[in-house]
Amino acid sequence: MDNRINEIRRTIRALRVSMREAEAIMHEQINRSEDCSFVAQEVIKMRSVMSLLVKERTALGDYEPILVNNFFIPRRRPTRKPAAARAPTVESVFRPRVVARA
Repeated sequence: MDNRINEIRRTIRALRVSMREAEAIMHEQINRSEDCSFVAQEVIKMRSVMSLLVKERTALGDYEPILVNNFFIPRRRPTRKPAAARAPTVESVFRPRVVARA
């Protein structure tokens, strides 16, 4: 049983890598305004196989996450530019004040 779980985990890892490669190819085709229907159909097939493997894996009692290190590019958080406080100008400091007269 453990051998079957390990086989499933290896297959899922390989499927994830190939799915990411196919999605990258698909995005390149989209950016070039090319037809990407064939690659999209292949990704859908891979997803259906993946869902069957996941169901079988959970039926065997394996709930640990499967990590894939390939093609992982950590995103950087956008740097915050400090909001510079505007320096007071002469006009803003010494502007005439309006006083109501009675």
